[in-house]
Amino acid sequence: MSRFLPERRQFLQQGSAAALGAGMILPHAASALGARDGRLDTLRIGLIGCGGRGTGAASEALSTAGEVRLVGMADAFSDRLEGALGQLEKGHGAKVDVPESRRFVGFDAYRQLLALDLDVVVIATPPGFRPIHFEHAIERGCHVFMEKPVAVDGPGVRKVLAAAQRAKEKNLKVGVGLQRHHDRRYQETIQRLQAGAIGAIRLLRVYWNSSGVWVRPRQPGQTEMEYQMRNWYYFNWLCGDHITEQHIHNLDVGNWVMNGYPARAQGQGGRQVRTGIDHGEIYDHHMVEYTYADGTTMLSQCRHIRDTWTQVNEFASGADGHCNIGSGQIERGDGEKWRFREERGDAYQVEHDVLFAAIRNDQPHNEAENGAKSTLTSILGRMATYSGQVVTWEQALNSEIALVPARYAFDADPPTLPGADGRYAVPMPGSTQPF
Repeated sequence: MSRFLPERRQFLQQGSAAALGAGMILPHAASALGARDGRLDTLRIGLIGCGGRGTGAASEALSTAGEVRLVGMADAFSDRLEGALGQLEKGHGAKVDVPESRRFVGFDAYRQLLALDLDVVVIATPPGFRPIHFEHAIERGCHVFMEKPVAVDGPGVRKVLAAAQRAKEKNLKVGVGLQRHHDRRYQETIQRLQAGAIGAIRLLRVYWNSSGVWVRPRQPGQTEMEYQMRNWYYFNWLCGDHITEQHIHNLDVGNWVMNGYPARAQGQGGRQVRTGIDHGEIYDHHMVEYTYADGTTMLSQCRHIRDTWTQVNEFASGADGHCNIGSGQIERGDGEKWRFREERGDAYQVEHDVLFAAIRNDQPHNEAENGAKSTLTSILGRMATYSGQVVTWEQALNSEIALVPARYAFDADPPTLPGADGRYAVPMPGSTQPF
């Protein structure tokens, strides 16, 4: 039986309104979903962000042990919501109970969803929205699974860190989609590294070099805001650049090995191949040198260029040997070798299994702080490559440069607008300010 009792949710309200009297439930909960009727073992899930990753994360949440039900969905676009709903209904049948009255569309859809009586919310919107969605979910008293990265700028990271602390105070559980932490191969390999299998770590190398991702060209009739929302990967206020949206996984592994976060970074990058009009403002390659407080270096590469060397992995070199972390292989200087040979499990599923077990058994589980700090690691690298300057951890964390728009609406201007030729200004080292 879930320890998430209905009485706890009954006393939650927005703002500073007084608590309701004992035994009452929130009017919106009663009218939208009805009272709990004693079904304390059924966890009610809401989904914010109905793209491919949101659909996958909701499916994984619905595949956890125990009674679960998807009862509400929210997205900026109705076509994405309806497409996700169809897939989830096909895969999970009666576990999906989302009538039209609990399907919310638009920029304020997340608030409408979170007004429902929910136990868990899955947040899989573009990264730029995650700080405000996470903050509001914690205010409403929901347990949370949110995808990585959790922000795109320093102010967003600070917002997530503050909400993570409130989640701890409220005993809310938080999972973050850095699934390598739930991969047995990574767990065993990094445990051995931290136990000294190759001696003191001297160098880390981490890579996400690939051919890139989708492009969604501008369609007739779209406002600038809708175009950027549909083609979100190529705008920093939404994506944070691919060093943040993708490469965070590898950077997070480096931090995990070091049991800490970099003190500073310097690097370089640019746009050499991916320069189309629909490629927005982000780079197609980054190379960053991170330095930890003890002087250890992490060399980072990420690239989105077709027909080039592909590598998505992490490596460590130490005083006594080397390690291919992603492959789970260690080779010492004395010739001794080790290789992980067990079943790995599906880390995408396991991260949800662990979160939902923590909710049901009231066990500590809060991955938001590490999620925020590994996100900041990627932002630190982007600030260094965009500016060409050495940037410190404190400068990145305390930066007042906020990438979010002044107003969230389809007729509002996004933070970046195209020039007369339809192209967007690209960050330029030597002139772009890092913070």
